[in-house]
Amino acid sequence: MALKSIIYKADLNISDMDRGYYADHQLTIARHPSETDERMMIRVLAFAMYVSERLEFGKGISDTEEPDVWEKDYTGAIRLWVEVGQPDDRRLLKACGRSEQVLVICYASASDVWWKQMNSRLDRAKNLKVLNVPAAQSQALEKLAQRTMQLQCTIQDGQIWISAGDVSVQIDPETLKDFS
Repeated sequence: MALKSIIYKADLNISDMDRGYYADHQLTIARHPSETDERMMIRVLAFAMYVSERLEFGKGISDTEEPDVWEKDYTGAIRLWVEVGQPDDRRLLKACGRSEQVLVICYASASDVWWKQMNSRLDRAKNLKVLNVPAAQSQALEKLAQRTMQLQCTIQDGQIWISAGDVSVQIDPETLKDFS
């Protein structure tokens, strides 16, 4: 018998001073049985960082044809494809062919090893950006995970703060590869 996803709810208040975006979002997040709280919270972080009118969670782990987060335009064309973790180069190159922009947010302590292996393989992908969230920061973010969450996200000068109650986590993503 297959295990079912666990449903999380988040009221997310976003104040992105870098883009002039201020809004509240009610998110329903399906956490796959094999997904950790840390990975799920990185998906929430990706949503907060790249929020737009049409941004939504994809099936991610449970479907190889969809990313973790994506944005499609009104014609169905994929504008942004977001992968969380350490996807393989074939998946990323395929995504680069299907989407205007592809973003990877890696977060584990092994991200440096993964990136050393992937860097040369992904050099030709001009519409690919790779960010790394330091392990200590992603682990602190994981501690904010609850079945029902009230989160505030503030983005200013490239720094991100995510708070739940009186606990605040600062995220300083490191750019490993930028769009070229």
